[in-house]
Amino acid sequence: MFGGLSPALARLIAGQIFLHACMAGTRMAAPLLALRDGHSEAAVGFLLALFALTQVFLAFPAGRFADRHGLRRPMGLSVLAATFGAGLAVAFPIFPVLCVSALLTGGATGAASIALQRHVGRAAESSTQLRQVFSWLAIGPAVSNFMGPFFTGLVIDHGGFRLAFLLIAMLPLISWFWVRRLVELPPVAHAPGQARSKAWDLLNEPMFRRLLLVNWLLASCWDVHTFVVPVLGHERGLSASAIGTILGAFAVAAALIRLLLPVLAAKVRESTVIASAMGATAGLFAVYPVLQTPLAMGLCSVLLGFALGSVQPMIMSMLHQITPEHRHGEALAMRLMAINASSVAMPMLFGLAGAVIGISGVFWITGAFVGGGARFAFALRNR
Repeated sequence: MFGGLSPALARLIAGQIFLHACMAGTRMAAPLLALRDGHSEAAVGFLLALFALTQVFLAFPAGRFADRHGLRRPMGLSVLAATFGAGLAVAFPIFPVLCVSALLTGGATGAASIALQRHVGRAAESSTQLRQVFSWLAIGPAVSNFMGPFFTGLVIDHGGFRLAFLLIAMLPLISWFWVRRLVELPPVAHAPGQARSKAWDLLNEPMFRRLLLVNWLLASCWDVHTFVVPVLGHERGLSASAIGTILGAFAVAAALIRLLLPVLAAKVRESTVIASAMGATAGLFAVYPVLQTPLAMGLCSVLLGFALGSVQPMIMSMLHQITPEHRHGEALAMRLMAINASSVAMPMLFGLAGAVIGISGVFWITGAFVGGGARFAFALRNR
């Protein structure tokens, strides 16, 4: 086993990749089809929001379901929902159906991720192993975010949208092949007479509140970078390919750092990594808007990818350490809900702020917030 990568974890990662790639491929193909059919940019924006919106409302039920039933049943239902969602677009490639496909594939991916993360966290036997396994698991979405859109684009160009949606619908079935024989962990024992808790009660825990706030600040930085860089590049007169390369460099850097984290996990503390990432992000956001050349912006993007890419495994490790074992699913659900609610709302807020203070100001204000929030990350070491 290398850096915490066991055969069972490798199967989980493979299962995550193919299910997430179904959603990522649909998220690319559906807007392109809508635009081809003459729908407006506003309609496409609404369509894209639906991928995250479902995860906001399904997060708590999915978390409780995972706490009760473990891994395979949530994964099986997610596979069915994702396959059905993409399959609908094969039979009825029209805008209302594409919206349903977005809801189903987005919701399935969110529910499956909660079950996978809960299972992996419970299987880990130490804080070091937690950091290692979540570092490996975080590689899955990075791979699928490349694989899904890339191969979907190739199929659309050579075979059309129906064939693309057909192949996308088959990806969750491959996911089920990898996870169907994994051994379930023993159910969590509840104390006799223990009252059913409310999910929002988790917010009464100071450490959980701090962790959720830190996670939200850093997730907002991902949204800022994705939203602002194309606008900033356009102001600089950069070509579309140059802007795409800058964004691609960020994604590659985020994936590369996650390959190194399993090896480094035994030598670093979560709070140290998170606080360092927040400080580095604040500094990079301060200089990003003044850079003029694609090379300089690309280098800054790579450094930002290293900083932000290192955070998720540390957040996941700490979340499993500071919440009760029988409530891991609920805690993961609350985290997922906060991130997806931010992904729906923040781009609109960024657009309004950019119109008032300028697009560079969005970078600077976000950097100031995340830099100031580093003190909450330092406070996490006192858990």
